[in-house]
Amino acid sequence: MAARLLIRRAAISAARPVFASPFRAACLYSTAEKPPSSAAAAQSPPSEPDTHFGFQTVKESLKAGKVAEVFSSVASSYDVMNDAMSFGIHRLWKDYFVRSLNPGRNPGGQPMSILDVAGGTGDIAFRMLDHAEKINADRETSVICADINADMLREGEKRALEQGYMSTNRISFRVENAETLDSVPDNSIDLYTISFGIRNVTRIPMALAAAHRVLKPGGVFACLEFSKVSLAPLDTIYQQYSFSVIPLMGQLIAGDRDSYQYLVESIKNFPSQEQFAQMVKEAGFMNVGKGYEELTFGVASIWKGVKPLDSK
Repeated sequence: MAARLLIRRAAISAARPVFASPFRAACLYSTAEKPPSSAAAAQSPPSEPDTHFGFQTVKESLKAGKVAEVFSSVASSYDVMNDAMSFGIHRLWKDYFVRSLNPGRNPGGQPMSILDVAGGTGDIAFRMLDHAEKINADRETSVICADINADMLREGEKRALEQGYMSTNRISFRVENAETLDSVPDNSIDLYTISFGIRNVTRIPMALAAAHRVLKPGGVFACLEFSKVSLAPLDTIYQQYSFSVIPLMGQLIAGDRDSYQYLVESIKNFPSQEQFAQMVKEAGFMNVGKGYEELTFGVASIWKGVKPLDSK
């Protein structure tokens, strides 16, 4: 009888799970080790990279959609708000930007093929065509106005129709992602411009690589963008104005405070003049001069790069 009882107790003890105590289970692994993961977990893809959307941190795949929402919201009032926010100075910057590029056919040369990325409402594209015709007597140079946002492009098409450009075949509007420019062939563009748009791109190095790809050897990359104010006392005033006044203007004029809050945050997050010039160089361009020119004490800047003639 005693023998049977001992055998029964041994069987019950053998049937108990090894990890009956959570404390005992935890002690089986040192603090430097983890329990072995399953094969499926070991093969899981790495997590998606984060990026910034204003001062928020979001997944890269979400940023383009959020930026699209912003510009769809502000498309109809975008030019009015630019005037209000900059007291009209953005028009002077854009005029100077275009003059510095001198678009149009040189005597004895060929018409230019221009790609204006993030062209939206056509501000830069129309200036390019006007300059080519009035300064260089060129009515053949053409501009592709590309933007990821169809609502912004519709505003540009409306303006092109009003100004008589749609019937000239000198301008076309395309929905394009700046990071890929899928419909633009390699080595096909003489001048690539992007104005107040590159800071909204999710992966800026990819956009720069796409610009390098589509430009002909000897072609010019030119970017006009907000930058870092060079004078500290002025920067303090500028930051107060940007974060206190501009979102309020967005609420009063466009009925959209959040979109303009994002816009000022995106300006704050953009690299410095020197950092972005280095990014342009790393994309394969030769910097023009020191790589950038400051406008209005650095409130905005122009960056230029040339695609080397020996580029493939």
